Formats: sequence, C-alpha cells, structure tokens
Amino acid sequence: MIDRRLHLHLASWLGQWPAGPGLHVVASQRRAQPAWDGRLRPALAVDTGQSAVLSVAPDRVAAIRALTRRAPARLLAALPDAVGRPEFCVHDGPFRWSLAPAPLPDVGEWTESSAPGLPPWLRLFDRPVLVVRDPDGAYLAGAGIKRHDAYGHELAVGTVRAAQGRGLARRLVAQAARRVLDEGAVPTYLHERDNQASARVADAAGFPDRGWRAYGVYPR
Repeated sequence: MIDRRLHLHLASWLGQWPAGPGLHVVASQRRAQPAWDGRLRPALAVDTGQSAVLSVAPDRVAAIRALTRRAPARLLAALPDAVGRPEFCVHDGPFRWSLAPAPLPDVGEWTESSAPGLPPWLRLFDRPVLVVRDPDGAYLAGAGIKRHDAYGHELAVGTVRAAQGRGLARRLVAQAARRVLDEGAVPTYLHERDNQASARVADAAGFPDRGWRAYGVYPR
C-alpha cells in the first residue's frame, strides 16, 4: 500500500493509477498541455517493476501501443518520434519519494526566483526557491519545487562546481521536502540512471531507491 498522496499524484500526473501487471499505455490531455515550466512532456511513465503506466496524448495512444511490442530499449529510442517530438530526448532513471526526509539541518533561505544572481534554471519556478549564498552574497546552490498537482511535488537541486562536496544539495533537498510535506503533498525526486552524484544526494536526503523507475520524453 503506497501513501494516498502518492497514489493521487500518480493518478493525476499520468491519467491512471494503479495498473495491473505489465505496461499500460493510457491517454491524458496533460501530455498535450504545458507542464510546470511551460514546456511539453509528451510522454511520461512510472514503472514499479511489477506494472507500469505510460501516459501520452490521446491522439498518440494507438501508435504507442503498437510500439510496446518492441524490446524496452527500442521502445525508449522510438518514443520521441512516436509522440511527434523527434527533437526531444528521453529521460530514464529512478523514481523516488520520501515521507521521512533525513533530519539534516536547514541550510538555505526561501527567496523569489527573480532575485539577483540566480541561475536560469531556478528562474523557471513561479514560486519561491531555496537558495544558499556565500558570505558575500554569491549563489552557491539552490532547489526548486515542481508542483505537478496538489498531491505530488518534485524537487530539483543544483550546486555550483566550486561548492560541491559540502553536503549542500542533500540538506537543501531534505529542507525542501519538509516544506512539501507541510503543504500536504508528497515530495518526489527523479534523476538520470547514470547520475551517481544525484543518487547519493537522494539517498542522503532520505529518498531511497525502491526499484521504481520513471521515464519519458522531455525538451532538451
């Protein structure tokens, strides 16, 4: 039994949850509409290892279902063309969530995403972001919250190269996760399969790898 908030988030985000064994291609109008940053995510999937839901726009369901007869690696490679976005890329990696973030001390301050000195990726967020600065006010690290719906909020984090290795990212993720839980949602964390640094951050912040996987078609 998964947390009710996570269940509701996946049902909202994907268009259906749960599913029986195997891969299920489902239609969702959300795949044809801009996501949290104003850009499309024309295919999204979550796979528990037992069952998977692959969400695409209604007019792409038949084409994607035909692709599911292929080997998994070939399916992923064919997804951008199949959803009509050959210029997009495929993301694939663990799907993590936490109901008990690590009890790490707070390190950042919430500030408007339009504040001076922030990197472009943090400016995509339309609500306050969590930022660490050095004593002179220079940006060191930050985290943003992707509010996909009322039930599930995905965390994103980044650290400038000169400040890496100080544990800032893990503390930001844990701090942001506590805020998400206080808001009544469940915090999620996604990263590419080969991003070991991000995996270590997730583990340390209290987001274990449960063997779940998320993949999809994203803008480059």
